[in-house]
Amino acid sequence: MEKRELGSSGLKTAPLVFGGNVFGWTVKGNDNALLLDAFLDAGFNTVDTADVYSAWVPGNTGGESETEIGKWLKKSGKRDQVIIATKVGGELSKDKKGLKKDYIIKAAEGSLTRLQTDYIDLYQSHYDDAATTVEETMRAYDQLIKEGKVRAIGASNVSVERIHESLKVSREKGLASYQTLQPEYNLFDREQYETTTEPFAKEQNLGVISYFSLASGFLSGKYRSTDDLKDSSRGGMVKKYLNERGFRILKALDEVAAQYNSKPAAIALAWLIARPSVTAPIVSATSISQLHELTKAATLQLSSEAIKALNTASAY
Repeated sequence: MEKRELGSSGLKTAPLVFGGNVFGWTVKGNDNALLLDAFLDAGFNTVDTADVYSAWVPGNTGGESETEIGKWLKKSGKRDQVIIATKVGGELSKDKKGLKKDYIIKAAEGSLTRLQTDYIDLYQSHYDDAATTVEETMRAYDQLIKEGKVRAIGASNVSVERIHESLKVSREKGLASYQTLQPEYNLFDREQYETTTEPFAKEQNLGVISYFSLASGFLSGKYRSTDDLKDSSRGGMVKKYLNERGFRILKALDEVAAQYNSKPAAIALAWLIARPSVTAPIVSATSISQLHELTKAATLQLSSEAIKALNTASAY
């Protein structure tokens, strides 16, 4: 399996990352371990989660995803085979959020405990914290790296301007610096990434781990009308894609999938993998069969004609 470096971190990931938001939400019990084992068995090695996953589920408080991954790490003995990426800064409660130094240090200990590991491979700012200076945040990460508790750092849902400021402060103060970005990017949601984030990531040699890679499932092709949304936990997120452009994209995906004897979801992921600036898209699966279908994307070599057809259909 091809491995790609995350920025200049020395960490190398296979070209798909497992999205751990489903653990403790739509995946429960032993299925968590079965999916993670299958992912590694297929040649992949990176799992992305966050301390707030999955606090949005009634009865959950956050930390459920990390806890499930931690159980698997301990029982499987596969810690040295996997890159664990998690995040800090999302709101767990009124006094558990943000990117102040003391909070990051404390939150990291919580994540390490739940993950049942001594170190986090990639620790990411989940959301920006305008009330905290970037220097304070970077000093927290620098301390964690020097203590051996974190190997590399990244940012998700942080503006290019703030990341640029963070990189500048890191250089000037000799602190650890961001190596990765985690932006929203997929065949439908292209404009923000391609016009703003992508040029910056290339210029700064930052790894890109894209989320919502399948547009909340829309690009799988299973949602083609409002009737298809009725029983879906993601229905509210998918409705915005049911328009002329969305249907044009699905038509192109269907046509390319037929050429490759594949499924629309795998083609949409292969399109992302083929983008030179994208290190590895994040994808979630809730069953082994779904996982096997999605991971086929990593071996699909889309022709320039196929990529052009998808680009044309999804032009913004």
